[in-house]
Amino acid sequence: MKPKLSNRIFQWGLVLAFGLAVTVTVSSFFPGPGANVKTALGDEPAAGESLSTEIPRESDSEPALSNRLVEYHMAVSLSPDEKLLQGAQSVTWKNPGGQPVSQLYLHLYPNAFASKKTTFMQESGGRLRGDKQPEDGFGQMRLDSLATEEGVNLMDRVSYVQPDDGNKNDQSLMKIELPTPVQPGGNITLTMDFRVKLPQVFARMGYSGNFVMAGQWFPKLAKYEPAGTRRRTEEGWNLHQYHGNSEFYADFGIYNVKIKVPADYTVAATGFPTKPATVENGTKVYRFYSDDVHDFAWAASPDFIYVEEPFSAPNVPGVKIKLYLDPAHEHLKSRYLAAAKKSLARYSEWYGPYPYSTLSVVVPPAGGNGAGGMEYPTLVTAWGADEASPGLELERVVVHEIGHQFFYGMVASNEFEEAWLDEGFTSYAEDKVMEKEYGVRPNLPVEASYITAPEPLTRNAWDYGSHDEYAENVYTRAKLALFAIEKEIGSDQMAKVMKSYFTRWKFKHPATADFQTVLEEKTGRSWKEFFDQFIYAGGMVDFEVAGIKVDKTPEGAYNSQVLIRKKGANVSPVPIRFRFTDGTVMEKSWDAQGSEIVYTLNHSAPLEWAFIDPGYSLVLENKHINNFMKQKVDGKASIRLNVGTTRVMELLFGWLAW
Repeated sequence: MKPKLSNRIFQWGLVLAFGLAVTVTVSSFFPGPGANVKTALGDEPAAGESLSTEIPRESDSEPALSNRLVEYHMAVSLSPDEKLLQGAQSVTWKNPGGQPVSQLYLHLYPNAFASKKTTFMQESGGRLRGDKQPEDGFGQMRLDSLATEEGVNLMDRVSYVQPDDGNKNDQSLMKIELPTPVQPGGNITLTMDFRVKLPQVFARMGYSGNFVMAGQWFPKLAKYEPAGTRRRTEEGWNLHQYHGNSEFYADFGIYNVKIKVPADYTVAATGFPTKPATVENGTKVYRFYSDDVHDFAWAASPDFIYVEEPFSAPNVPGVKIKLYLDPAHEHLKSRYLAAAKKSLARYSEWYGPYPYSTLSVVVPPAGGNGAGGMEYPTLVTAWGADEASPGLELERVVVHEIGHQFFYGMVASNEFEEAWLDEGFTSYAEDKVMEKEYGVRPNLPVEASYITAPEPLTRNAWDYGSHDEYAENVYTRAKLALFAIEKEIGSDQMAKVMKSYFTRWKFKHPATADFQTVLEEKTGRSWKEFFDQFIYAGGMVDFEVAGIKVDKTPEGAYNSQVLIRKKGANVSPVPIRFRFTDGTVMEKSWDAQGSEIVYTLNHSAPLEWAFIDPGYSLVLENKHINNFMKQKVDGKASIRLNVGTTRVMELLFGWLAW
């Protein structure tokens, strides 16, 4: 997900309070029992009963890329006037562990928007990246039926759990007690009917006018981790609620999906269509299939302008790039398409081939940017530009989200617990593409100055104090850490590290320690100190010119003493530049052993100024203001706030172009 620059079953008989003493009963959210899913889906009474389980692969000779532990067969119908999804699915799960499993868990993500009391709403305050939830914009998911493939009713075996905070008002995670344990290597198939009252979009999913973004829209199995996955010692479920900062984590699998919409709607979706859309009795039916993915998303609108272009490159053998635009952005279609092509080509060149046959880019309409800047397998959402001629932020968002097809889509790390492995890696890769294709180099010293609340990068997403603090760390500070590694080992070596990491861990679920292992193998050295300071802790670099004293010697020369102090994490070497009033420049390098050092400089002219790291090689230095000090030769006190501040700002903003 791309942050905006400005911000760096149920107890249905209960009445839900939605603020300001306004009460809404469940019946106003969902139709009564007569309007059930079976009716909504027409000739398909339930997902498990009539959805075809035939796998429509493009080539049966192609080997599976992932372990495919889950298989979803789904049908969903959109009722745009009611902002309602009515769905049915059968889902098969294979036990990858070595122990019998007696419970399954489902993520019911739409319930994050059920009231102001959910964990997501409490933590986010009803905001995400500057977008605010409208007062009447709540949404919710209801499970109407749940059974085993053999017909055993499981509705009386479910409960909601809140493992992270104990918030009983949060129903985003459901526990299912199974009648019979699933043995190691065995599998179970569940069938279910469900409904989703879509929220007004401000946080990824929902509606804006007649535009619908169906992300995390279906009951989704949680991730079961065998021992060894992400270095865990005992197998078990990875269970978390939907939080204000967190994104998602799931198993790879197969998705076979039927989507029914009004006849005038166009649908964009994960994967590829298995047959042309059909229109009958005022409705249109789409069928999509995708495998070796860990999610399925779709968007729909009657206003989409659809553009499709084939694209191939040395590591992209052939992809259909599909662009879905609202009319206000039609004149920008060439820019969206060019950004998609450039991104796909570079990422495939640098990391590994893009293995899917489609890539869809959805541009939300005005008012729908809460759904923008988000990644899903083979589908990304851009941002709809507000200006007629927007700047390169248009391209940057596309570049970032397509980067997530690699670091999220294929390298499927845990976004709940180690979000930096997705957002930080993608932000680093995004900068590489923007520089290579658009000539825009990152101003890393300025970006480092944004870091005001550094925290460990391996924290749970919801443990950061705010969304700004979360973004500051898992996007910016994480990216800076990768650039700091690159500074130390060189860009060529870093490229090899990144490619090796991707190659080894694609279609798996790596942890931070797995990246560290690859880095150490490729560089032949330990990175423990670096990771202990900057990854597992919230370290930043801070070196200070603490004082300058100049004395004139009896011989007429000058003895200048400069105190350099280390106030942050340990890095070396630390370059220091000294300039004398006669124009002479002297360069020193400190190994930073110890907390401070005094340089005594004898020269025919007095010292004019001292500057730590004038070339900004210390990427994780975030307090540049104390790196520079000028000595006034009239004998008055050293100053920093006037000339020093000006000098540092000139160098910061002049050193690199945006």
